[in-house]
Amino acid sequence: MSRIAYSLLFYLLTPLILVRLLLRSRQAPAYRNRWSERFGRFRVPADWQSSPGAIWVHAVSVGETMAAAPLIRLLLGRYPDRRLVVTTMTPTGSERVRALFGDSVFHVYLPYDLPGAMARLLGKLNPALLIIMETELWPNLLHQCRRAGCRTMVVNARLSGKSARGYRRLGPLTRGMLGEIDLIAAQAAPDRERFMALGAAPDRVEVVGSLKFDIMPPPAADLPPFFAALVLLQRPILVAGSTREGEEEKVLLAFRQCLAALPQLLLVLVPRHPERFDSVARLCKEQGFNLVRRSRDESCDETTQVLLGDSMGEMWNYYAVGDLAFVGGSLVDTGCHNVLEPAALGIPVLIGPSRFNFETISRQLQESGALVIVADADELARQVLQLLDEPLRRQEMGTAGRRLVESNRGCLQRLAERIDAQLTAS
Repeated sequence: MSRIAYSLLFYLLTPLILVRLLLRSRQAPAYRNRWSERFGRFRVPADWQSSPGAIWVHAVSVGETMAAAPLIRLLLGRYPDRRLVVTTMTPTGSERVRALFGDSVFHVYLPYDLPGAMARLLGKLNPALLIIMETELWPNLLHQCRRAGCRTMVVNARLSGKSARGYRRLGPLTRGMLGEIDLIAAQAAPDRERFMALGAAPDRVEVVGSLKFDIMPPPAADLPPFFAALVLLQRPILVAGSTREGEEEKVLLAFRQCLAALPQLLLVLVPRHPERFDSVARLCKEQGFNLVRRSRDESCDETTQVLLGDSMGEMWNYYAVGDLAFVGGSLVDTGCHNVLEPAALGIPVLIGPSRFNFETISRQLQESGALVIVADADELARQVLQLLDEPLRRQEMGTAGRRLVESNRGCLQRLAERIDAQLTAS
């Protein structure tokens, strides 16, 4: 498929995309707002054009924004004379940007990948460098950057075998897109090999590591009172973080099996998407669990069975109170979410078989002894009970995970050097 054919198809599908956006807004009303930004129509500060070329970071949603946070902080300190732009595609991503950085960055939604919309965006932002988090590649975005003289980097770049097969089907469109990227900073050697197999030039793909290893957990003393009270309960706690649709049922099935042997166990259940908080609460109540919701600031006591983590920006706190962490997206086929957050806190990690989003990192954690892969809900229950009965093994797993994270830090500094080089070349 050529880029022109792709653009025509995108124009034809735009009405359906807008209908989907409207349907999503029924559960998440924020999707009804700022539609003009989806087409590159927005206002920039009055003095924008008088500033040197902006640095632009694109992070799709919450996960990518959190991963990009150390990099954004570094950019704010390293280039104080340049405007910093952060784009996302979801309202939750927008909220995270605002909560983390306030007015120190300029946020706008990334437009749909239409030639005109992307050209308007570039014309308004006047960026010198675009930094794309992970593998959020859009043909017209990259083409318009090339036309505008904006350098492009993909950082924290990962490419699973499944994703590579999908890009390969697009043939010339993928090769053309990769040819317009100035540097791909891959997480690991397998990612680099897959990018080159799709047509990326070898001298434009480097293994730089994962930014997610540079995450720094907040000090234990900073635990908010709500979470400190959970620790004082002195109950065993299983945290199921970033669960996806169809996965909560499996987690609750495993939890019910655990309760038969360990009735004092508390489940902290944190769905990935806020628009599903209410439906997950209903599911827990329908299944007869005694439920407390974080959003209502309800206190847990010895009768509470499930704490629903229906708040944003508190994932560190949820994991910090756990004895074990199950990371979601892995018992359904969505590729697993960030296994490094609990590992960095020294919490043993459990995941299901779907892990293509964290394939290399989950393998490293498994080989170090910090992570266990379970096949289904029954095995999840068995592993939870076994690990809760073996405090020494839990301690060894937690130590192994923390050490792996600490030994792999340094990606941020390596990226800083590559960013300096790209800005010099711009």
